[in-house]
Amino acid sequence: MLFQGLPGLSRHLRGLRGLADRVPSQCAACHAWPSQRICNACVARFAQPASRCQRCALRVPAGVAVCGACLQHPPAFDACLAAVDYAYPWSAALADFKFRADPGWARTLATLLRSTPWVEPTLEAADRVLPVPLSAERLRERGFNQSALLAQHLAGAKADVHSLLRLHATEAQSGLPRAQRLRNLQGAFAVEPARAAALRRQRVVLLDDVMTTGATVHAATLALREAGVAHVTVVVLARTALD
Repeated sequence: MLFQGLPGLSRHLRGLRGLADRVPSQCAACHAWPSQRICNACVARFAQPASRCQRCALRVPAGVAVCGACLQHPPAFDACLAAVDYAYPWSAALADFKFRADPGWARTLATLLRSTPWVEPTLEAADRVLPVPLSAERLRERGFNQSALLAQHLAGAKADVHSLLRLHATEAQSGLPRAQRLRNLQGAFAVEPARAAALRRQRVVLLDDVMTTGATVHAATLALREAGVAHVTVVVLARTALD
Protein backbone atom coordinates (compact mmCIF):
# COMPACT_ATOMS: atom_id res chain seq x y z
CA MET A 1 0.00 0.00 0.00
CA LEU A 2 1.42 3.36 -0.99
CA PHE A 3 -1.01 5.66 0.79
CA GLN A 4 -2.99 5.10 3.94
CA GLY A 5 -6.62 6.14 3.56
CA LEU A 6 -9.40 6.31 1.02
CA PRO A 7 -8.76 5.62 -2.69
CA GLY A 8 -10.08 9.10 -3.52
CA LEU A 9 -7.44 10.65 -1.30
CA SER A 10 -4.73 8.63 -3.04
CA ARG A 11 -5.88 9.88 -6.45
CA HIS A 12 -6.01 13.45 -5.16
CA LEU A 13 -2.48 13.25 -3.76
CA ARG A 14 -1.15 11.76 -7.00
CA GLY A 15 -2.73 14.63 -8.91
CA LEU A 16 -1.15 17.19 -6.63
CA ARG A 17 2.26 15.53 -7.00
CA GLY A 18 1.95 15.63 -10.78
CA LEU A 19 1.03 19.32 -10.68
CA ALA A 20 3.91 20.13 -8.31
CA ASP A 21 6.38 18.42 -10.63
CA ARG A 22 5.37 20.80 -13.43
CA VAL A 23 5.60 24.01 -11.40
CA PRO A 24 9.03 25.72 -11.39
CA SER A 25 10.68 25.95 -8.00
CA GLN A 26 13.99 26.68 -6.34
CA CYS A 27 16.81 24.15 -6.27
CA ALA A 28 16.87 22.72 -2.75
CA ALA A 29 20.68 22.89 -2.69
CA CYS A 30 21.79 26.13 -4.37
CA HIS A 31 18.38 27.90 -4.42
CA ALA A 32 18.65 28.72 -8.11
CA TRP A 33 15.34 29.82 -9.64
CA PRO A 34 13.57 28.48 -11.62
CA SER A 35 14.76 24.92 -11.23
CA GLN A 36 13.88 21.32 -10.68
CA ARG A 37 13.96 20.22 -7.06
CA ILE A 38 17.69 19.65 -7.50
CA CYS A 39 19.22 21.48 -10.45
CA ASN A 40 21.48 19.73 -12.94
CA ALA A 41 24.53 21.62 -11.71
CA CYS A 42 23.97 20.41 -8.14
CA VAL A 43 23.36 16.85 -9.28
CA ALA A 44 26.70 17.00 -11.11
CA ARG A 45 28.35 18.43 -8.00
CA PHE A 46 26.81 16.25 -5.29
CA ALA A 47 26.14 12.96 -7.10
CA GLN A 48 29.50 12.08 -8.60
CA PRO A 49 29.91 8.32 -9.18
CA ALA A 50 32.07 6.71 -6.50
CA SER A 51 34.04 3.49 -6.21
CA ARG A 52 31.94 1.24 -3.97
CA CYS A 53 32.03 -2.31 -2.62
CA GLN A 54 29.98 -4.51 -4.93
CA ARG A 55 28.41 -6.33 -1.96
CA CYS A 56 27.54 -3.51 0.48
CA ALA A 57 28.09 -0.23 -1.45
CA LEU A 58 30.50 1.27 1.08
CA ARG A 59 33.13 3.48 -0.52
CA VAL A 60 36.35 1.64 -1.33
CA PRO A 61 39.59 2.67 -3.06
CA ALA A 62 39.55 2.56 -6.85
CA GLY A 63 40.21 -0.95 -8.11
CA VAL A 64 38.82 -2.69 -5.01
CA ALA A 65 35.75 -4.78 -5.85
CA VAL A 66 34.74 -6.06 -2.41
CA CYS A 67 35.56 -4.59 0.99
CA GLY A 68 37.29 -6.61 3.70
CA ALA A 69 34.18 -6.81 5.87
CA CYS A 70 32.18 -8.42 3.06
CA LEU A 71 35.01 -10.84 2.28
CA GLN A 72 34.99 -11.96 5.92
CA HIS A 73 31.22 -11.91 6.40
CA PRO A 74 29.37 -11.91 3.05
CA PRO A 75 25.91 -10.36 3.31
CA ALA A 76 22.76 -12.37 2.60
CA PHE A 77 22.11 -10.39 -0.59
CA ASP A 78 24.20 -10.81 -3.73
CA ALA A 79 25.01 -7.21 -4.63
CA CYS A 80 24.32 -3.64 -3.56
CA LEU A 81 24.15 -0.37 -5.49
CA ALA A 82 23.90 3.13 -4.00
CA ALA A 83 23.41 6.41 -5.82
CA VAL A 84 24.99 8.80 -3.30
CA ASP A 85 26.44 9.12 0.17
CA TYR A 86 24.01 10.00 2.93
CA ALA A 87 25.13 13.62 3.12
CA TYR A 88 24.06 17.10 2.07
CA PRO A 89 21.91 17.78 0.06
CA TRP A 90 20.50 14.25 -0.14
CA SER A 91 20.06 13.80 3.61
CA ALA A 92 17.95 16.97 3.70
CA ALA A 93 15.97 15.87 0.63
CA LEU A 94 15.23 12.50 2.23
CA ALA A 95 14.13 14.19 5.46
CA ASP A 96 11.68 16.33 3.47
CA PHE A 97 10.53 13.28 1.55
CA LYS A 98 9.96 11.01 4.55
CA PHE A 99 9.31 13.14 7.60
CA ARG A 100 7.83 16.37 6.23
CA ALA A 101 5.17 14.70 4.09
CA ASP A 102 6.62 15.70 0.72
CA PRO A 103 6.18 12.66 -1.56
CA GLY A 104 6.80 14.88 -4.57
CA TRP A 105 10.50 14.10 -4.10
CA ALA A 106 9.92 10.55 -5.35
CA ARG A 107 10.22 11.37 -9.07
CA THR A 108 13.43 13.39 -8.66
CA LEU A 109 15.10 10.79 -6.44
CA ALA A 110 14.03 7.91 -8.69
CA THR A 111 15.57 9.73 -11.68
CA LEU A 112 18.80 10.09 -9.71
CA LEU A 113 18.76 6.38 -8.87
CA ARG A 114 18.13 5.34 -12.47
CA SER A 115 21.12 7.39 -13.65
CA THR A 116 23.45 5.60 -11.19
CA PRO A 117 25.94 3.26 -12.90
CA TRP A 118 24.65 -0.33 -13.16
CA VAL A 119 21.16 0.47 -11.86
CA GLU A 120 19.53 0.49 -15.30
CA PRO A 121 20.85 -2.94 -16.37
CA THR A 122 20.05 -4.30 -12.90
CA LEU A 123 16.43 -3.21 -13.27
CA GLU A 124 16.24 -4.69 -16.75
CA ALA A 125 17.57 -8.05 -15.52
CA ALA A 126 15.23 -8.19 -12.51
CA ASP A 127 11.91 -10.00 -12.56
CA ARG A 128 10.47 -7.55 -10.04
CA VAL A 129 11.39 -4.67 -7.74
CA LEU A 130 10.36 -5.02 -4.10
CA PRO A 131 10.38 -1.96 -1.84
CA VAL A 132 11.18 -2.49 1.81
CA PRO A 133 7.75 -2.32 3.50
CA LEU A 134 6.82 -0.19 6.48
CA SER A 135 4.99 -1.50 9.50
CA ALA A 136 1.28 -0.67 9.65
CA GLU A 137 2.01 1.69 12.54
CA ARG A 138 4.71 3.58 10.64
CA LEU A 139 2.56 3.71 7.52
CA ARG A 140 -0.28 5.33 9.49
CA GLU A 141 2.14 7.89 10.95
CA ARG A 142 3.75 8.81 7.62
CA GLY A 143 0.81 8.32 5.30
CA PHE A 144 2.90 6.70 2.57
CA ASN A 145 5.82 4.32 2.07
CA GLN A 146 8.69 6.29 0.57
CA SER A 147 10.40 3.16 -0.80
CA ALA A 148 7.19 2.08 -2.52
CA LEU A 149 6.85 5.47 -4.20
CA LEU A 150 10.46 5.26 -5.36
CA ALA A 151 9.85 1.76 -6.71
CA GLN A 152 6.85 2.83 -8.76
CA HIS A 153 8.69 5.77 -10.30
CA LEU A 154 11.81 3.71 -10.84
CA ALA A 155 10.43 0.42 -12.11
CA GLY A 156 6.86 0.97 -13.29
CA ALA A 157 5.12 -2.35 -13.88
CA LYS A 158 7.97 -4.29 -12.25
CA ALA A 159 7.32 -2.62 -8.90
CA ASP A 160 5.73 -5.12 -6.52
CA VAL A 161 4.45 -3.57 -3.30
CA HIS A 162 2.48 -6.62 -2.14
CA SER A 163 4.83 -9.62 -1.97
CA LEU A 164 7.11 -8.56 0.90
CA LEU A 165 5.38 -7.94 4.24
CA ARG A 166 6.45 -6.15 7.40
CA LEU A 167 5.03 -8.21 10.25
CA HIS A 168 5.68 -5.89 13.15
CA ALA A 169 7.17 -2.54 14.02
CA THR A 170 10.64 -2.27 15.50
CA GLU A 171 12.04 0.32 17.84
CA ALA A 172 13.87 3.24 16.26
CA GLN A 173 17.09 1.88 14.79
CA SER A 174 19.02 5.14 14.56
CA GLY A 175 22.22 5.05 16.61
CA LEU A 176 22.00 1.34 17.43
CA PRO A 177 24.90 -1.01 16.64
CA ARG A 178 24.40 -3.54 13.85
CA ALA A 179 24.07 -6.52 16.20
CA GLN A 180 21.23 -4.83 18.10
CA ARG A 181 19.51 -3.86 14.85
CA LEU A 182 19.67 -7.44 13.64
CA ARG A 183 18.13 -8.69 16.88
CA ASN A 184 15.34 -6.12 16.63
CA LEU A 185 14.58 -7.20 13.07
CA GLN A 186 14.38 -10.95 13.65
CA GLY A 187 11.10 -12.14 12.19
CA ALA A 188 10.17 -8.64 11.03
CA PHE A 189 9.65 -9.63 7.36
CA ALA A 190 7.85 -12.38 5.51
CA VAL A 191 6.70 -13.13 1.99
CA GLU A 192 2.95 -13.04 1.36
CA PRO A 193 2.09 -16.78 1.29
CA ALA A 194 -0.20 -16.47 -1.72
CA ARG A 195 2.64 -14.90 -3.71
CA ALA A 196 5.54 -17.06 -2.55
CA ALA A 197 5.38 -19.53 -5.44
CA ALA A 198 5.68 -16.71 -7.98
CA LEU A 199 8.92 -15.50 -6.36
CA ARG A 200 10.68 -18.87 -6.52
CA ARG A 201 13.88 -18.78 -8.62
CA GLN A 202 13.39 -15.12 -9.51
CA ARG A 203 15.90 -12.29 -9.61
CA VAL A 204 14.67 -9.35 -7.55
CA VAL A 205 15.76 -5.86 -6.68
CA LEU A 206 15.19 -4.94 -3.03
CA LEU A 207 14.75 -1.18 -2.85
CA ASP A 208 15.21 1.10 0.16
CA ASP A 209 15.93 4.78 0.63
CA VAL A 210 18.89 4.66 3.04
CA MET A 211 21.30 1.91 4.08
CA THR A 212 23.30 2.33 7.28
CA THR A 213 24.41 -1.03 8.68
CA GLY A 214 22.47 -3.14 6.20
CA ALA A 215 20.46 -4.83 8.97
CA THR A 216 17.07 -4.04 7.43
CA VAL A 217 17.88 -5.29 3.94
CA HIS A 218 19.65 -8.30 5.46
CA ALA A 219 16.51 -9.29 7.37
CA ALA A 220 14.32 -8.72 4.32
CA THR A 221 16.67 -10.77 2.15
CA LEU A 222 16.47 -13.73 4.57
CA ALA A 223 12.69 -13.76 4.12
CA LEU A 224 13.10 -13.68 0.34
CA ARG A 225 15.66 -16.50 0.43
CA GLU A 226 13.27 -18.59 2.50
CA ALA A 227 10.70 -18.16 -0.27
CA GLY A 228 13.20 -19.41 -2.86
CA VAL A 229 14.32 -16.15 -4.47
CA ALA A 230 17.44 -16.90 -6.50
CA HIS A 231 19.20 -13.53 -6.58
CA VAL A 232 18.80 -10.31 -4.59
CA THR A 233 20.37 -7.00 -5.54
CA VAL A 234 19.85 -4.24 -3.00
CA VAL A 235 19.43 -0.77 -4.50
CA VAL A 236 19.42 2.24 -2.18
CA LEU A 237 19.38 5.93 -2.80
CA ALA A 238 21.88 6.81 -0.08
CA ARG A 239 24.58 4.89 1.78
CA THR A 240 25.96 6.08 5.09
CA ALA A 241 29.65 5.85 5.84
CA LEU A 242 28.93 3.55 8.79
CA ASP A 243 29.00 -0.24 8.69
